[in-house]
Amino acid sequence: MNSYVNMGVGALLGTVFVLMSVSIASEGIFHSEAPEKEGFAIVAEETATEAGGAGGEEAQSEPIAALLAKADASAGEAVFKKCASCHTIEKGGANKVGPNLWGVINRPVASHEGFSYSAGMQTFAEGGKVVWDYDHLSFFLEAPKKHVPGTAMGFAGLKKGDERANLIAWLREQADSPAPLPDPAAAGDSGSSEAKPAEGQTAQEGQAPAPAPAN
Repeated sequence: MNSYVNMGVGALLGTVFVLMSVSIASEGIFHSEAPEKEGFAIVAEETATEAGGAGGEEAQSEPIAALLAKADASAGEAVFKKCASCHTIEKGGANKVGPNLWGVINRPVASHEGFSYSAGMQTFAEGGKVVWDYDHLSFFLEAPKKHVPGTAMGFAGLKKGDERANLIAWLREQADSPAPLPDPAAAGDSGSSEAKPAEGQTAQEGQAPAPAPAN
């Protein structure tokens, strides 16, 4: 065998030997055994929605009668500021974008003199058969366009039940003779005023309201 070949083979074997030695040495220095137990176990906490689906959602809204029993009318006056750009409240006040709201509780829908109501509101009024009772007012104030399809009311709605109750309690006082408050006990077995339409309301109307009855 040529001496150059011998030298090449020897160099190759020497290189392989060195690489193997380095590998074995590194393993001994840096190798660490896998721990019997992981130091940190990251587990995503199950949310209420994942655990119970709809059960994670807020319970059914409290009836407006019950909310009115603990409402703060003075706080409702502050809420009315959201309505003041479209409605007046004083007795004999002028109509604006929406009708004057003095004595609105139990007033027939779409009946305020001198105001031109939308076709949707006139249809909802059923020729004066429907009045702004506490349930209808709460529904409408929560989501106007749901409760009265076709209304010109552009307000997005008051989603918080206590805020609506405060406003309605204050509106009730803006009248010559404030209407009696509903009996919370009587509403207890009939379900939430937010959950179903009041008597006389059509299936299409069964939803909710925004600052004060309007167009």
